[in-house]
Amino acid sequence: MTAPEPQTVAEELRGAGLRVTAARVALLETVRTGDHLDVEAIASGVRGRVGHISVQAVYEALHALTAAGLVRRLEPPGSPARFEGRVGDNHHHLVCRSCGVVADVDCAVGHAPCLTAVDDHGFSIDEAEVIYWGLCPACSTAGSTAGTAAL
Repeated sequence: MTAPEPQTVAEELRGAGLRVTAARVALLETVRTGDHLDVEAIASGVRGRVGHISVQAVYEALHALTAAGLVRRLEPPGSPARFEGRVGDNHHHLVCRSCGVVADVDCAVGHAPCLTAVDDHGFSIDEAEVIYWGLCPACSTAGSTAGTAAL
């Protein structure tokens, strides 16, 4: 028995009930090959693949892809919205306070203990969004080096 062939981006779009366009295919591919990209970076990546696309068209396509569950929107407070292709696994994020770099971090090991709230107020919880804040290794090193140089 052979493993099923992975779906193409076009098949994923159709499967999500979305119309397949060159811009949507390019956008989804850009998000998936990028690293927590903002709208401007996504627009630039799409333009590199298919030519001109307006920022408004990128916003509209991102809204449709997010609603369809093909893209995840991340909005750290004080930062522009970012988008990623890793969806459906309830992972969390690390954000550098200095440079803004974002990294994925898996949910705690076990059967999603982060979904067990002390008081759920009657909600049926199906997802948790956690953002860890701090300094990335490069900024930590730069900060300690800058402090040493000042002495």
